[in-house]
Amino acid sequence: MELNENADIDTSQVEDQRGSGGGGGGFGGLPIPIGGGGIVGLIITVVLLVVGGYFGVNQLSGGGGSGDNTNIQQECADKNTAKTKLDCRNVLYINSIQAFWKQAEPQYFGKQYQPAKTVLFSNRVSTGCGAADSGTGPFYCPADDRVYIDLTFYQLLAQQLGAPGEFAQPYVLAHEYGHHIQDLVGTEAKMRRAQQSASSEAEQNLLSVKLELQADCYAGVWANHATETKTSSGQPIFKSITDQDIQQGLDTAKQIGDDTLQQRSGQQINPAEFTHGTSADRQKWFKAGFDSGDPVKACDTFAAGAVKEGD
Repeated sequence: MELNENADIDTSQVEDQRGSGGGGGGFGGLPIPIGGGGIVGLIITVVLLVVGGYFGVNQLSGGGGSGDNTNIQQECADKNTAKTKLDCRNVLYINSIQAFWKQAEPQYFGKQYQPAKTVLFSNRVSTGCGAADSGTGPFYCPADDRVYIDLTFYQLLAQQLGAPGEFAQPYVLAHEYGHHIQDLVGTEAKMRRAQQSASSEAEQNLLSVKLELQADCYAGVWANHATETKTSSGQPIFKSITDQDIQQGLDTAKQIGDDTLQQRSGQQINPAEFTHGTSADRQKWFKAGFDSGDPVKACDTFAAGAVKEGD
């Protein structure tokens, strides 16, 4: 994966709520929910809750927030150094993802794309869906149309979950923006209504799996078109996306499958509790999106028989 050194970074697409700017706070010392004890419990709680998560208004508690982008604007202004910095690179990934969907949503869904900012935070954040902390992981909030991420999440992803590749980062962001597309086109609302009439928790979870796998597929669709995306001034954002990058995306999908996480925690694999999909299916749907590049033809996880319990 090679970014274009001449691409301007549009920091207006993020809200920097990290306080003094820079790298952001870590997980240490935070009241992160532990789902079983030790670091493995932490991993399972974080990732099962959110890697690719989507929170409704009743799932968190709290209010809104605002940020001052002065620090990140200054940090990312110098083209010679900006792309060596984690936060600036992530802003550029966001620029690419939104540039793609600005063109793709009208083309494939007949709707105008509505931009969604990503909020960079440290430790804790207030959102339209309520209050969250770094233990929640990255997530999309439909109530305020924002993606939220503490960038130190990538440390956990690399060091504890075995997904150290650079492409893991745009994969996670593209997945979250996949949830934004689902919100804009009405898929998420339709799925929530179906959950309310579901006859069991397992059926509700299966609907959640379908939503998450579709977001994985949408991430793959973006990856297919990433080298076509441009800044507002017409500069390409990426020079290249390699087979190795796509493999890193697939490796990330593998590490965050429900079955892999349950095994890692020492639990018995229980498909009825899956909420995001197996490692194999997360890989399958990301690759389906990437191979096709068409979110309508490739990503209908809600079609009859497309996803079954245990997938």
